Amino acid sequence: MHPVIKQLLATGSVITDGAWGTQLQARGLPVGACPDEWNLTQPGKVEEVAAAYVAAGSRIILTNTFGANRIRLAEFNLADKVAEINRRGAAISKKAAGNKALVFASVGPTGKMLVAGDVTEDELRVAFTEQAQALKAGGADALVIETMAELEEAQIALDAAKSTGLPVVVCMTFDTGGRTMMGVAPDQAAKQFTSAGADVIGSNCGNGIAAFIPICRELRTATDLPIWIKANAGQPEYVDGKVIYRITPEEFAGHVPALRAAGANFIGGCCGTSPEHLRVVVQQLTR
Repeated sequence: MHPVIKQLLATGSVITDGAWGTQLQARGLPVGACPDEWNLTQPGKVEEVAAAYVAAGSRIILTNTFGANRIRLAEFNLADKVAEINRRGAAISKKAAGNKALVFASVGPTGKMLVAGDVTEDELRVAFTEQAQALKAGGADALVIETMAELEEAQIALDAAKSTGLPVVVCMTFDTGGRTMMGVAPDQAAKQFTSAGADVIGSNCGNGIAAFIPICRELRTATDLPIWIKANAGQPEYVDGKVIYRITPEEFAGHVPALRAAGANFIGGCCGTSPEHLRVVVQQLTR
C-alpha cells in the first residue's frame, strides 16, 4: 500500500469532499460554461469551495480539474491552457487545504468513446499524461480518475496517472442496473484495476447513496485494496428550470454506517452534496 494511503487509513475511515460543479454554479458559474476555466478567471470562488470542505472536516479535497484534459477543453477553445488550468487547480486546493487536508486531483473522462472511434488510444494517452503531469506540478498529493464508463479509457488514464509516481484512485460510475453504461460490472473493474496497479478502487456519481451499498459490497468481494465511494444526493430533478437533489445531509449521513459495513474506506459525496452533507457525515463517524 502506498505510504500516503496507509497513513490516511491508520485512523479508520477517511472523509473526502462533496460536489464541485453544483457548488460552483451556486457561486455564479453559468450552466454550460467551462468550470475548469474558473481556476484562471475566478480563483477566489474556486478556493471558497475547497475551503468550505476543509472547514466541514474533509481530510481529502479534490480539485476543479474534472474536465481539464485537452480533448474536453478544446470544446471551449482552451486546449492551449491545459497545463496552466491544471497547475492552478491543484495549487488552489493545496492553499485551501493547508495542513488540514490532502489534495487528490480530479481527472475525469474525455467525453469521447474509444469503442465509437471518436478518439484513439494514443490521443487519450497524450491527453491524460499531460493533465496528470500538470497536476503533479501544481502540488497534488494523489490523483483521482473518476466518473469513468469505459474500461479501456480508465485503464489508459490509470497508466498515465501512475507515471507521475503519485498514488492513484480509479472510480467508475455504475449507473445502469449496477453496471457502467458500457456494461462494466463492479467486480470486473475491481479485478482489472487491482492487477493494473491502482492504489484505491471505487465508484462515484450516477446514483443516490443507498444504491452504492451493493456496489461497494461487490467491489469489496473482488479486491483487497481500499475502496472509495462518492455518492450523489439522490437523482437530479428539474424544478422550475433548476436541478435539485432531494437527499438531505441527515439522510445522506444515515447511510454511512451501512457503507462502512460494506467495505468503504474513503467516503464522500458527488453531485448535489454540499459542505453541510460532509459536516454531518463527519459527525456521524465521530460519535
